[in-house]
Amino acid sequence: MPTIHLTTFVQAPMERVFDLSRSIDLHKKSMAHTGEEAVGGTTMGLINNQETVTWKAKHLGKTRILKSKITEMKKPLLFTDEMAEGDFRSMKHDHHFKSVDNGTLMIDYLHYEMPYGFIGRLVDQFYLNKYLTRLLETRNSAIKKCAETDQWKRFIG
Repeated sequence: MPTIHLTTFVQAPMERVFDLSRSIDLHKKSMAHTGEEAVGGTTMGLINNQETVTWKAKHLGKTRILKSKITEMKKPLLFTDEMAEGDFRSMKHDHHFKSVDNGTLMIDYLHYEMPYGFIGRLVDQFYLNKYLTRLLETRNSAIKKCAETDQWKRFIG
């Protein structure tokens, strides 16, 4: 099962970074280039433990639907969202937060499994893994920029 691991330093308090990472509104803004919108479940504000959100977006030339559920949350240290419905065989995203000098380490582990056997593994190896990594980097960059400026007040004020 492929895993993407990213660590991002954010010069802001851990609680702020944690909450921005749960913000449906900031997520929509950071993924605007995909036309991503929340169409079911928690569609605005901060998502909480055991809540779901259904996303609709255009990825890889096709409109896709992904429903995910927050399956674990320990404020402000971690939360996990898992795919409930979507194109993957499975997907689990662990979000960890660690307070460090002058800020927070935001640590992502995205575990996913492709359908379609050998063909799915080839698509992942040559394209999908890099695509998903770029999406996570874009999202993390938006969280970082927002947390390190007064923009955070628009999302968790």
